[in-house]
Amino acid sequence: MEQQWIAVVGNSPGVGKSTLCRAVARWFTDGGATVDHFEEADVLTRPAFRAVADEFAGGHGSVRPRTLVDASRAYAEETRAAGVDVLVTDALIPFIPSLVAWGHDERAIAQVVAGLEAAVEPTRVTVVYLRDVPEKALGRAIEREGPQWAEWYVGKLGNSPGTRAVKDVASAADHHRAETELTLRLLATTRWNVLVADVAEQDAEETARQVIGRLHDLLGGGRGYASGDAQPGVVDP
Repeated sequence: MEQQWIAVVGNSPGVGKSTLCRAVARWFTDGGATVDHFEEADVLTRPAFRAVADEFAGGHGSVRPRTLVDASRAYAEETRAAGVDVLVTDALIPFIPSLVAWGHDERAIAQVVAGLEAAVEPTRVTVVYLRDVPEKALGRAIEREGPQWAEWYVGKLGNSPGTRAVKDVASAADHHRAETELTLRLLATTRWNVLVADVAEQDAEETARQVIGRLHDLLGGGRGYASGDAQPGVVDP
C-alpha cells in the first residue's frame, strides 16, 4: 500500500490549517491507518529536519533550498521504513511562503518544487490548499493571537528580503493575494493532487467535513484509502 502525504497549507495565517490537520489525522486513524501528524512547530524538533532547524538558527534566518529537499526526502524515507501509512503535515511542503520571504524568484521556487516532487517519491502527495480572503484570515489570526502578533508578523515580513514591501496588515494581505496566485501556478505544474478549499464563508467543522469528503472521493476510505484512481491536478470545489 503506497504511503500518502496530506500536505495542508493555506494562503494566510488564520485559515484553519492546524484545526484541519487534527481532523484529517483523526479521520485516517479512525479508518485504521497508521498516521504521523507533523505539526507546524515540529520542523524545529524532528530528526529529519535537524539541518533545517540548525540553518535557520544559524543567524541568517533562512534555509538553503537543497536542505529543505533533503530533509523532506529523509522524512518520507524514514516514515516509509517505519510503516507509516499517512503523513499529515501542517504548513510544511512545498515551503513556498518561506522561499518567497527569503527572496527566491518564481523560477528558483519552481526548481525547488520540482526537486521536492522527485525527492519524496514514491510517496503520493495530496496538497490541501486552504484559501480565504486575506484580510479576513489575518483578522482572525489577530483576534486569536492579539495585536502584538500583528506587529510581529508585519515586522517579520517587512524585514525579509522577498517581502520588504509589507508595511502593515493591508500590505500583508496584498502580499498573500499575490502569493496565492504564485502557489497555485506552481502546484499546477506538479503531478501532485491539489485540493483547493475556499473557507471564507464556512466554519472549521464545515471545512473539515468538505475536505474529508473530497479526500474520501479521491483516495477512498478506511484501510482502502489508497484505492482511488483520480489523476493528479488542481481540483477546485
